[in-house]
Amino acid sequence: MCLSGEPYNECCGRFHSGRAQAATAEQLMRSRYSAFVRLNEDYLLRTHYPSTAPASLDLDPAMEWRRLDIVATGKGGPFDTEGTVEFKAYYRHGKERGVLHENSRFVREGGRWFYVDGDILA
Repeated sequence: MCLSGEPYNECCGRFHSGRAQAATAEQLMRSRYSAFVRLNEDYLLRTHYPSTAPASLDLDPAMEWRRLDIVATGKGGPFDTEGTVEFKAYYRHGKERGVLHENSRFVREGGRWFYVDGDILA
């Protein structure tokens, strides 16, 4: 699903279920992508930094997320407190196809990574 090469239950599924925490910003990015694919609003809100998190999400079941490419990472390792992940997420919505290209910011507090915000890139 997130194209890490691991089966869902051994990768993003363990994060979604709460059995494990993402050790890196990239792991959190991949697990959040999978949560969008699975329409898992609870996980998306739980992993969004509290001060920038929306009250709710309006996930569209007609949105088909097709592929995630990690373009670059900056810091975001297991001993860092912040990091960035640039990604391209390919989607299909009805007859429209497109790419969401974003540079996302993450912070780690209390041993947990959170998505803060991101800049949409052309």
